[in-house]
Amino acid sequence: MKILITNDDGVNTLGIRLLAQWAKKLGDVTVVAPKCEQSGKSHAIELVKKIEIKEVPFLDGVRAYSVDSTPADCIRFGVIGLKEKYDLVLSGINRGANVGADIVYSGTCGAIFEAVRFGLNAIAFSAFPDGQEAASKYLDEVYDYIVKHDLLAQNPLYNVNIPNESKGIRVTCQGSQYYSDEFVKVEGSENLYVQEGEPIADICPDDLDRDAVALHAGYISITPLLATRTHMGVFEKYRTK
Repeated sequence: MKILITNDDGVNTLGIRLLAQWAKKLGDVTVVAPKCEQSGKSHAIELVKKIEIKEVPFLDGVRAYSVDSTPADCIRFGVIGLKEKYDLVLSGINRGANVGADIVYSGTCGAIFEAVRFGLNAIAFSAFPDGQEAASKYLDEVYDYIVKHDLLAQNPLYNVNIPNESKGIRVTCQGSQYYSDEFVKVEGSENLYVQEGEPIADICPDDLDRDAVALHAGYISITPLLATRTHMGVFEKYRTK
């Protein structure tokens, strides 16, 4: 099996090394990841500036490239630039959960949406900010579940969130708002602001079918995602026959 791995935290971070070390048991691993943090860059690609791309030291037996651009561009270089064919794309392990409405902002998830554009199966992995090592201990369990239930044959795209201590696996749907967002003015400045927010879990805190709720209740959340933006119900209703 040929595996392409990326993330949005950067090529030199703990989560991607844990994921790559684990993935080596599945097959041949290539890492193409951002030079520096690209959190919140979603599915963006660079169309204006030149992109620095270079091979960098990584783990033994793993070829790795640093890309001074977004996770989606990392996937594009891995496929188009390296002209390789992959059986599976993995993204993560992200430093922080990617659940609910925040999936749309996530560079970790943006990478797997780009992978699906190339017809590839793809899985994103995320954990609580201090929980990447803990999450890595559950990668076998998650992958075994995906293989046992033949999930990738049913849908090519999955978003996985792993708690520090797992009660088991739940297949979930995308929940709603996860953070209480606000713009905060930088003290002592006139025009500078930062965006901040505190996790609120989910507005339906008792619904374990929702990703954020399941995660905070201690379950591994596996969410099947779709790359299409078309509402097929409305399309089918009004399409020209």
